Amino acid sequence: MEEKKDKRSSWDDYFMEVAHAISKRATCDRGRSGCVIAKNKQLVVSGYVGSPPGFSHCDEVGHQIKEVTHEDGSKSKHCVRTVHAEQNAICQAAKNGVSVAGATLYCRMTPCRTCAMLIISSGIKRIVCESKYHQGEESEKMFEDAGIEVEHMDDKVQNYPK
Repeated sequence: MEEKKDKRSSWDDYFMEVAHAISKRATCDRGRSGCVIAKNKQLVVSGYVGSPPGFSHCDEVGHQIKEVTHEDGSKSKHCVRTVHAEQNAICQAAKNGVSVAGATLYCRMTPCRTCAMLIISSGIKRIVCESKYHQGEESEKMFEDAGIEVEHMDDKVQNYPK
C-alpha cells in the first residue's frame, strides 16, 4: 500500500491560516478578523480587531455605530469602537521598530479606505485578501494607483448584517 503524503500549504494559504488563528482574539463580532504581515516568507507582525489598550471592547459594552455619508449621498453604518486588524498590525510594527516596507499583508477582506492609506504609506507591496469588501472599490483603485498588488482568494463579497 502506497503511503499518501499531505500536500504542503502554499505560503499564501499558510499565512492566511495564521491570520484566521489570530482573528480568534478579535473583540468585535461585526468583523472578527486578524491580519498577518510577512516579509521574505517570515511572519513579522500580526494584529486583530480590537479597542485600544485600556478601552472597552464591543464584546463587553456593545458597538459604537456611526453613520457615514458618502460623496454620492449614500449612507453606511460602521462600528468605530475598534481598531482594524490591519491598523493594529501596522501599529505593532511601528511600536516594535519593525519595517514592513516591501512586505505582504494577509487579511480577511479588501482593506477599508483608512487601512488602505496606512498600507500605502507603510510601504507594503502586496495584499492577499480572503474575500472582497462590499465597499472596497475605492481602496482597490488606491492600491492600483500606488502599484500595490492585490489578490483575492475568493471573489465572494463580505457584507455585515444591518
